[in-house]
Amino acid sequence: MVITARQEALVVSSWNEMKDDAPTFALNLYLKLFEIIPSAAKRFSFLRDSNVPLEKNAKLKAHAMGVFVMTCEAATQLRKTGRVNMGANTSVQHLGAVHFKAGIGDVHFEILKFALLETIKEGLPYMWSEELKDAWSNSYDHLVAAIKAEM
Repeated sequence: MVITARQEALVVSSWNEMKDDAPTFALNLYLKLFEIIPSAAKRFSFLRDSNVPLEKNAKLKAHAMGVFVMTCEAATQLRKTGRVNMGANTSVQHLGAVHFKAGIGDVHFEILKFALLETIKEGLPYMWSEELKDAWSNSYDHLVAAIKAEM
C-alpha cells in the first residue's frame, strides 16, 4: 500500500477543513512559492505578460486550486488503485509535458512541497502534526513522481 488509510483520512479531513476557503489557501501556496523563488513566476505562461497583481490573478488562483485538489485526490486514488490518475480534464502525460517545457526541476517541486506544507500548517494550526505533514507529503510525493515519470 503506497498510502495508509490513516494518511488518506488525514488528507481528506484537513482538505475538508480548508475547502470553504480553498481559493485563499491555494493562492497563499503560490504567494509563498514566489516569495521563496521570485523568478518562478516567469515559468508560468499566464503570468509572464500579465499586469494583474498576483493576489488578483484568476488564472493563478485556478492553477493553485488545481494543485491542492490534485494532491488531495492523489491520496484517495493511491488508496483505491495504488497509483495517481488525473481527472477527465487533464492527464499525467499532459502535466509532465507542461512541466518539462517550463523547465521545472526537482528543486522547484521540493520548494512547492515546502510551500504547500507551510500553507497547511499556517492555515490549520489546530490540526497540524507530524502525522498530517507526512500524509500530505506522501500524497504530494506520489503526484510529483507520476508527473516526473512523464517528463
